[in-house]
Amino acid sequence: MTPSTRTPATSPAESPDVSPTTSPSTSSTTAYIALLRGINVGGRNKVPMPVLRDLIAGLGGSRVRTHLQSGNAVFTHALRDPLRLAADLEQALSAELGLTVPVLVRAREDLRRVVAGNPFTMDAIDGSRFMVVFLSGPVPLDRLAAIDPAAYAPDEFRAGDTEIYAHFPDGFHNSKLAPLFTDRRLGLIATARNWNTVTKLLALGEETAG
Repeated sequence: MTPSTRTPATSPAESPDVSPTTSPSTSSTTAYIALLRGINVGGRNKVPMPVLRDLIAGLGGSRVRTHLQSGNAVFTHALRDPLRLAADLEQALSAELGLTVPVLVRAREDLRRVVAGNPFTMDAIDGSRFMVVFLSGPVPLDRLAAIDPAAYAPDEFRAGDTEIYAHFPDGFHNSKLAPLFTDRRLGLIATARNWNTVTKLLALGEETAG
């Protein structure tokens, strides 16, 4: 299909945008968070947020909201299958924009678990330099065991269930550890969000679930 030529609406970067096609949630729906990997970076894989909201609404999502331009969407859906929702959204992005974009979808309850299960105390930690690397499956502990933590100090990491928590005091882009948490190194789809974004998405998920 020919890529959409719709022009994204302007809005403050930190403000969650809300689709005009959204509808109230009901007790039969579940709140989800969609995480798209590698979009709107360096002019590549451009996905306007209004288009993303429309695509999710077209798949049956309601109360659709996006946060920032890096591919974060919060919505409710009657389907109780995050893997199916992720696959459907990947297909919709391909059909509408001609892009291959990996997507992870987490239920609000799962994001609650991620936040509550943070093994770091966060004392004196800058949330913009603390990342959660979300994975498409259980953490490959055998691959992490091959990493010598001392070789990457002051960076630190801890394994969760389907995510890796990592602190990069000198910044993500200056880290020698960060490149180890990629699809190729881990054998899974991996997409990272900083702690400020993770906690904001959980807050939006709580509001969306209403």
